[in-house]
Amino acid sequence: TELIGQGSGKRQVLGPGALVPGSGVKLCAQRKPPPCPHGLPGGWDPAGGLAVGRCPTESGKKGNRWPRPLLALRGAPPQPTLSLPPQGKYSLQGPRVALTLSTPEVSASTVAVLEAVFRTLGFECCQRTEASVQGFLGELAGFRSQLDGLGGPVGCALVALLAPRGQLGQPQQLVRELSRCRALWGRPKVFLLLSSAPGGALERGAFLTGLSRLCGRCRHWSLLQLLTEVFYRTTEESEATYCPVFRSSLQGTLCLGDVEPWEPKLEPSPRAQYDLSGTRAALLLSVIRSRPGAKHDVEALGSLCQALNFKITLRTNPTAQAFQEEMVQFRECLDALSAPVSCALVALMAHGGPQGQLLGADGQEVQPEALVQELNRCRALWGCPKIFLLQACRGGHRDAGVGPTALSWFRRWLRASPTTPSHADVLEIYTDAQGSASRGPTAGSSDQADILMVYAAAEGCVAYRDEKGSDFIQTLAEVLRADPGGDLLELLTEVNRRVCELDVLGPDCPERRKACLEIRSSLRRPLCLQA
Repeated sequence: TELIGQGSGKRQVLGPGALVPGSGVKLCAQRKPPPCPHGLPGGWDPAGGLAVGRCPTESGKKGNRWPRPLLALRGAPPQPTLSLPPQGKYSLQGPRVALTLSTPEVSASTVAVLEAVFRTLGFECCQRTEASVQGFLGELAGFRSQLDGLGGPVGCALVALLAPRGQLGQPQQLVRELSRCRALWGRPKVFLLLSSAPGGALERGAFLTGLSRLCGRCRHWSLLQLLTEVFYRTTEESEATYCPVFRSSLQGTLCLGDVEPWEPKLEPSPRAQYDLSGTRAALLLSVIRSRPGAKHDVEALGSLCQALNFKITLRTNPTAQAFQEEMVQFRECLDALSAPVSCALVALMAHGGPQGQLLGADGQEVQPEALVQELNRCRALWGCPKIFLLQACRGGHRDAGVGPTALSWFRRWLRASPTTPSHADVLEIYTDAQGSASRGPTAGSSDQADILMVYAAAEGCVAYRDEKGSDFIQTLAEVLRADPGGDLLELLTEVNRRVCELDVLGPDCPERRKACLEIRSSLRRPLCLQA
């Protein structure tokens, strides 16, 4: 594949097998794809260099890592594709419990529809409590104590939070409270956060109405498939101008239905996938300087995008201002194309600040949300999937994980770690109960639909990388190369499972630590990157 170098004010064509000046990176010598008829330029910044230095927070020595035979980027012939092992699936053995916390302003009809959905999904034990938003934490702490007092594991927990618009905010304290439940370690925890108007009735096409209709016919679907379909129907049928969104750290497929897929009167599969027959464009922005192993992430991601027929624009060592400028140029380039664009992928790889900011090569901060909003303005991408990959720290917390305090002699002999990341196995769904316009922090206007964001770390946590590359990018390349035609949400769940299984050591912490991805999605159709 030919990439255009833009270093030192010159445009330089770099063919297969060529050495990028000043970087030591050799482009993959693979079969050249057909030229893009739309003239979308690629870009490589060889002047940025691929200097290796010391990373104070993001690097770490890994314990259990997989070999990476698929990343053939130095002129060697491509390795054969590996077969992906069977994807993990939650067993849901044990009782399914549900808790509804609502403020007095929420209408009784809204709560009734929600409880009917719970029963359809097999939640026999359903509790309901009215309280103020400030009292939600205390009620949830009591619920956690009840579950721990059962004396055994719980199959699944579903917590619905209903409050007037603008009052829920970011309920991370509530999520952390339930994650402390010993009966739910390694089990799925689902949070449904519903904003509502006081006493408002459900509109046609509202989220709860669509969820209620689909639950009876699509119980054999995975919950992520079900939500994606509900998101589509909510935005298409409702008069609202918002799109729901979910945040997932699930490690496996979550199916709440107990029926078989061939049972009559069930919908066989989700609706049509996104049409990716048009131009696919990728923008890779990576700070290489002082980030050992970052060049391997650039190689792995660049090779993956080439294999998936993306036209690549790459910029190394961008400053904070250059992050913004490159995104603006990328959007303008897509809008200028005469032919349709079907998908955009943006990878942001840099150090991260304590509040989730990205740090440019100059040490200045840039907010990733501002970059997302810039691409949302692209007219050519309306209704098309927009993928964002963020490899950066989101804080300084190093997660020790959760798990049983006592190990069997067999596990001690194997030195096997039973711990799982404390942020894993959580699904948060943000939406509006009635279907009216939402002004919440996550579920925004319709221009926030069709977005998939994948963070290398949970909120407030460190992202890990060593001299061989980052856990997130390298595992992502392995999984997608093994099954490029799979549903992307399911594949990302598999990526998270593998990352969660890793034990991380160092560089300044002798104890084993864990990492976990965060997947945010407002996609409205299944997304498969290869037919």
